[in-house]
Amino acid sequence: MKNKRVIVGLSGGVDSSVAAHLLKKKGYEVIGLFMKNWHNEDVTISNECPWLEDSYDAVLVSQKLNIPFQTIDLSREYKKRIVDYMFEEYSNGRTPNPDILCNREIKFDLFLEIALSLGADFIATGHYCQKREEVINNTKVFKLLMGKDNNKDQSYFLCQLNQYQLNKTLFPIGHLNKSEVRKIAKSEGLITAEKKDSQGLCFIGKVRLPDFLKQKLNPIQGDVVQIPNSLKMYKMNSMEKSLSANYDFSLSSPYNYEINDGNKVGTHEGAHYYTIGQRKGLGIGGTKEPLFIIKTNIEQNIIYVGEGNSHPGLYREALRVLSTQVHWIREDLKLTLGQTLNVSARIRYRQPLFKATLFQKENHLYLFFKEPQSAVTPGQFVAWYLGNELVGSGIILE
Repeated sequence: MKNKRVIVGLSGGVDSSVAAHLLKKKGYEVIGLFMKNWHNEDVTISNECPWLEDSYDAVLVSQKLNIPFQTIDLSREYKKRIVDYMFEEYSNGRTPNPDILCNREIKFDLFLEIALSLGADFIATGHYCQKREEVINNTKVFKLLMGKDNNKDQSYFLCQLNQYQLNKTLFPIGHLNKSEVRKIAKSEGLITAEKKDSQGLCFIGKVRLPDFLKQKLNPIQGDVVQIPNSLKMYKMNSMEKSLSANYDFSLSSPYNYEINDGNKVGTHEGAHYYTIGQRKGLGIGGTKEPLFIIKTNIEQNIIYVGEGNSHPGLYREALRVLSTQVHWIREDLKLTLGQTLNVSARIRYRQPLFKATLFQKENHLYLFFKEPQSAVTPGQFVAWYLGNELVGSGIILE
């Protein structure tokens, strides 16, 4: 029988290199494909963008493994689906997650489509996560599980995948620790064995995010207003303020400060450059503890800050997701109107999982924290788990 064909997304890093090696060792017909995602000169990012070096390393790995190799240029779609989306979100006061978007829109959509057109049975990546196939109620179900290495688990970044994409994807290193992956790479003489992990997306390079955003979003000077730690009152602006059982849906609304609630302590160059929970980049001193951004008002171009990481404005007891932006990897677990589900969740990568309860209303899915969470940020993704299985996610509304 003909060997199954797998096209590996070779990024030029150690993880995808070892993924390709392990697949070939198992007898798959392996092809390496490098995705060139950014070279648009309309937005000058950095002379140190490493994609060229990464592509060379990917070539050398494919030669060492004796597998076919090809480069594909996805920069046009990348700009449209990722970069333009980032500018749009920041301009509206939200903080997108480009890594999750890249996986959803590029790696597991465009890349998968290209791979299948080349006769692939599967694609494979170097993500630290695992997949399990089970039959539930006479239906084949693919489960997305956390990686064995808790320090490297990347399931959060794949929280927008669906059953079809999981069916067509292999995660060859998800059962390994990072140290084991490097050991394999070294033993096989792969050039990427000691290569440092990439930090952030190539198109941002080593440029500060505000500098990147300034190339499309104009600076507008505004006020920085410090809110006293003693001010715990906030105005509810939720459309669903009623209580249902023990659930207060108004808790999902953010603190709604006004300029008279605090004192002006400085200026900024544009509220759209900043995000909730941010500490660096304000350039304001004179306080005993660091200032944290607790709210941005794009319409009035005001940034509200609080002193110290225990400021009440940093913490929320609930969040909500538009029903149209709720995504279930496990479609069989999708909640119906009025249903609840106890889960573990996280609102950012590397954050420890926290206990929470989902509650499905008509227009929104609410997530109630067992303990208040810091820096709930609109535009970011919340992902929820049952045990070590990631079952769903959604974009935080506000």
